[in-house]
Amino acid sequence: MKNTLFLRGFLFCLLASFGTLSSQNTTNSSKEVKILLKKKRSYNKTVGYGYSIQIYYGNERSAKSKHARFKVLYPRVSTKLVYNNPEWKVQVGNYKTKLEADRANLIFKKEFSGTIVIPMGK
Repeated sequence: MKNTLFLRGFLFCLLASFGTLSSQNTTNSSKEVKILLKKKRSYNKTVGYGYSIQIYYGNERSAKSKHARFKVLYPRVSTKLVYNNPEWKVQVGNYKTKLEADRANLIFKKEFSGTIVIPMGK
């Protein structure tokens, strides 16, 4: 008796889950969603997304010096030297989440004081 009751309950749950699984596949196939995804991807390529770490903000000579020093210490991390009149910025890394950027920032703070995490494109 217990076995048949258990089997019926199990079959009912199994059949109910098949209905919900098949209904979720139609959301990404609409034309409007595909157009929006394409626009979002092109926007991310031009503007950028995620977070970066700014290790310096100041004059040109110091910025280039910090940029070169960072490249020697961390050769696998991407770096960017940005001129924003009248100051220069040294931005490093490309992180998807703020948590990843904060973890890397803890490492970089040992060598460079005054580092901050900033959103990409700033």
